Amino acid sequence: MRVIGTAGHVDHGKSALIEALTGTHPDRLHEEQTRGLTIVLGFAWLTLPNGDDVGIVDVPGHRDFIENMLSGVGAIDAALFVVAADEGVMPQTREHLAILDLLQIQGGVIVLSKVDLIDDPDWLDLVEAEVRETLAGTVLDSAPLVRVSAHRGDGLPELLAALEGVLAERPPRPDLGRPRLSADRVFTVAGFGTVVTGTLTDGQINVGDEVEILPQGMRGRIRGLQTHKKKNQLAVPGSRTAINISGVDVDQIQRGNVIAHPSDYKPTRRLDVSIRLLDEISQPVRHNTEVKLFIGAAEVIARLRLLGSDVLNPGEEGWLQLELTESVAAMRGDRYILRRPSPGETLGGGAVIDPHPKGRHKRFDQKILDRFEALAGGTPADVLLQALLPLGAAPFKDVLARASLEQLAVAEAWNELLADGLALTLGSDPLQNGSILVTSQSYWGQTSQRALREVDAYHQNFPLRHGVPREELKSRLKVTARIFDALLNDLTNIGQLAEQALRADLPGSSVQPVVKRPTHSVEFSSQQQKNIDALLRNFKVQPHTPPSVKECVEAVGEEIYIAMVDLGKLIPLNGEVVFRWEDYQKMVAEVRSILARQDEISVAQVRDHFNTTRRYVLAFMEHLDAIGVTIRVGDVRKLKS
Repeated sequence: MRVIGTAGHVDHGKSALIEALTGTHPDRLHEEQTRGLTIVLGFAWLTLPNGDDVGIVDVPGHRDFIENMLSGVGAIDAALFVVAADEGVMPQTREHLAILDLLQIQGGVIVLSKVDLIDDPDWLDLVEAEVRETLAGTVLDSAPLVRVSAHRGDGLPELLAALEGVLAERPPRPDLGRPRLSADRVFTVAGFGTVVTGTLTDGQINVGDEVEILPQGMRGRIRGLQTHKKKNQLAVPGSRTAINISGVDVDQIQRGNVIAHPSDYKPTRRLDVSIRLLDEISQPVRHNTEVKLFIGAAEVIARLRLLGSDVLNPGEEGWLQLELTESVAAMRGDRYILRRPSPGETLGGGAVIDPHPKGRHKRFDQKILDRFEALAGGTPADVLLQALLPLGAAPFKDVLARASLEQLAVAEAWNELLADGLALTLGSDPLQNGSILVTSQSYWGQTSQRALREVDAYHQNFPLRHGVPREELKSRLKVTARIFDALLNDLTNIGQLAEQALRADLPGSSVQPVVKRPTHSVEFSSQQQKNIDALLRNFKVQPHTPPSVKECVEAVGEEIYIAMVDLGKLIPLNGEVVFRWEDYQKMVAEVRSILARQDEISVAQVRDHFNTTRRYVLAFMEHLDAIGVTIRVGDVRKLKS
């Protein structure tokens, strides 16, 4: 499935050409048809002589509507570049050509339109020569040129044949398994609800799929799909697609929003990009300039941060970090255009280098600039390594998303990195979503040493605790859960760390496991042990009305109290009530025995049985409810079956 787009100066016959080719006039607004010019995007389709269906996006040519043009031209496979024979190359001819060149729209056919208005063949030759001179050095440098009259039908068969040939040379849109559609129209249809249209890229979608609207994060479901007004069960990459979405109101979606499968894309308000300025811009671009960013069908105000220089002159190339006022969904390699807001002027464009930079870059950091060079123009192995470097280690699917490489290229690139010793894999198969990719053994070793240092420091600061809580260690290392799991598994397998679940024999225990050195053990001084023994004697004397948590802390200190809990000598039931472990076990066994004989028991009966107070009994019975020993029924408890 292919999509082509028109480009060219206002009133050079783009819409008339589309009507002649398809029988459909793309201007859908009354104002457009009255004024005879395209204001917003128009859509049509045709069938080529070889039977292929092609979608057509007709874009505005008038300077006042250049920004509407940008929302439609970014997702096309080829351009119909229209120049009127009676006027030749005009200002918007050049601006549209510059935009096609910045977006790297490689395929195209040049249409010399309105030839019926010219009787002099020499004039047509002069105009054609001017067009060729204008196209020199651009993406349309070698594009075929066809002389056409939409009014009389001259050249239409030749135009279709040329278009067929150009599209045959274009590679198919890749299916990366991560479909996305940048909405260029949003409307409602009576009886169906919300409909969005756009060009689908990067994957397939199916009727019934759950989708996410980005950047808002709203969820909906695909109720229906159409391509060229034909209902389909699925849509493929490269197709002009209309999606009927249930669960989302029409006013909740805007042009430029991205429709994707949930969690495939993450919105961003910061982009690292390459930039090429146009030769004819009115003035240099300086650091901190406010601009309009056009990416996909989205239009967002951004502030540019120049990297590696203070100013870029017309025609120069460089690197930018764009800070956006609104989030967008973007991928590495996406093309974009920048315009000056006022007075309106197309400045230049380029490609997204990193859609999710971790923060603001130092503007003259050579390492950052070197990384951009590798990402922008390197081999697949360079791209994969540079995508992984900022992450250090990451699940395979996350690295793949940053690199935007196809599966075959990833496999070859990863094998090259492994062979050169630049990366390694944690897992049996590096190209499975569950595997962890690591930049190098050095990185993994450094991360492992950080983990060991954190555990050692914790033991030194808290010698009376078994180890650092698992989640606390993960937080200190600032790695993802999957990276942390892999790291901990690696270090426990080689005997450097050990994981211990405290009080694992306690039903319903919510105490998290700790990480420790295998050689670490809790040891008390002689005085600390005397204080512990004295406290435990108080528990033994009055097992059912023992000292409170506060009294325990006052008797032995907070650290020793925590150690006694960790060692299983004491079991706190809440912030006030704590029992000696053996007394607690006997109380649980006696309650079970009583309920086995008499089916139910009240709080008062438990209080009398243990000759204690209501405060202790309430804490004890609520605890038994919580861990699933008993269940409360009105004012009594029963054994939970």
